Amino acid sequence: MKKILFGLIALLSSTLFVSAQNTNKADGILGTWLSEKKNGKVEIYKTGDKYYGKLIWSKTMFEADGATSKRDVKNSDASLRTRKLKDLIILKDFVFEDNVWTDGKIYDPEAGKVYSCTMKLKGNTLNIRGYVGISLFGRSSVWTRIK
Repeated sequence: MKKILFGLIALLSSTLFVSAQNTNKADGILGTWLSEKKNGKVEIYKTGDKYYGKLIWSKTMFEADGATSKRDVKNSDASLRTRKLKDLIILKDFVFEDNVWTDGKIYDPEAGKVYSCTMKLKGNTLNIRGYVGISLFGRSSVWTRIK
């Protein structure tokens, strides 16, 4: 009986350890990222079990006065064109599976379009692949973590 109890405790402990490791890996994406062209910064955060990213700075985010946020005027959905670019959510609904953030969407405010997206973390770089339909038809970008 003691052997069975010990075996159950060991199994439960290892399951909790693996679960904690996956959570730590999944949360490795959290923080602020600089775009590949160095013209935008995105803050990635977690809500529930999904990951999101908002645009916190870009070279073209503000009007000439330097304080008024420009609007999302290129959005393909006319009803969304009044949204401010400052704090605009451009990464949505990512889940962590097998060391990849997947099933998410990325919005490109320069083109006004939404794409399916996957992300992979490699050290202090984030490899992003936006695509239409299948990943083969898309574009990749590498973002760098800002400390």
